[in-house]
Amino acid sequence: MFNEPIDAKENTIATLDFELLSILLKDKTTGKNIIWATDNYIKHGTAYSFNQEITPYKVIGYNGRIIRPRTSKSKLEQELRVREKAEVFTPSWICNKQNNLIDENWFGYEDVFNKSTDDSWVTKKRKIKFTGDKTWEDYVKAIRLEVSCGEAPYLVSRYDTVSGNIINIEDRIGLLDRKLRVINENVKDLNTWIEYVIKAYKSIYAFEWQGDNLLIARENLLYTFIDYYEYKFKEKPSIELLKEIAEIISWNIFQMDGIRYVIPNSCKNERIINYTLFGEEIEEYECYGCKKNNINRHNGIYVKVMNWETKRKIKFISLLK
Repeated sequence: MFNEPIDAKENTIATLDFELLSILLKDKTTGKNIIWATDNYIKHGTAYSFNQEITPYKVIGYNGRIIRPRTSKSKLEQELRVREKAEVFTPSWICNKQNNLIDENWFGYEDVFNKSTDDSWVTKKRKIKFTGDKTWEDYVKAIRLEVSCGEAPYLVSRYDTVSGNIINIEDRIGLLDRKLRVINENVKDLNTWIEYVIKAYKSIYAFEWQGDNLLIARENLLYTFIDYYEYKFKEKPSIELLKEIAEIISWNIFQMDGIRYVIPNSCKNERIINYTLFGEEIEEYECYGCKKNNINRHNGIYVKVMNWETKRKIKFISLLK
């Protein structure tokens, strides 16, 4: 699976199991599907406009090439997205340098997983060492969040974000990749491996505005699970197990306006109808939160995430407190 081309995944997933693709398109806050949140696809019809939901049949048509990763887009498309949504492109080697800083702080020593070079890295082959009272289980459960994640290159690194070439499992540098490496080094039996991999997936979060990027990010996390499972056990995971992982992904990798903490474009002008002797008078008021830049007073749909410890839904904005 880790030799799979990096694009045209939707048809592959739908062929594997149609419900699996449906899970990856779910928005757990609204109970509907994630939305496009961009007009980049309007040429395909009004069903592809900004506020429309992304459904399986919208993405598996056209030979499954409606949604493509950045490296498969034309230079013009890339430039348009930079201008319109300030879409930032981060090379894999920069993701690695920054992830190394996170781990240096957590572990207390440098070059834990690899040694960074000017525009690449050299993987450390020896088993990861834990010092003090910190354990590999602690590392697996440590919470990580990627903001404005795009295709989630900080979490998983299936392919190089510059060349688009697949990266060998041993050399991957994402925050989730690192957790999975630690699990591989410390667990042998299947059931325990699955138990800790599920904990790892529940520990990583990310949000993104644009629906196409969000779907790619979710697919990258699902494919990463398949890659590591096949690498470890030399067989394919069951569909039921993939669905369980996909459910976690659809909760933890979510669509959100990162400034307002609501579903993109969900804030509305409020209409008040006053009845007078002369009929109706309609007044419109801008969303108070948008008008006053008050993150707690938006009338849009505040995004919810799952607290896996308590198994309860909570508003993401509540975590800021």
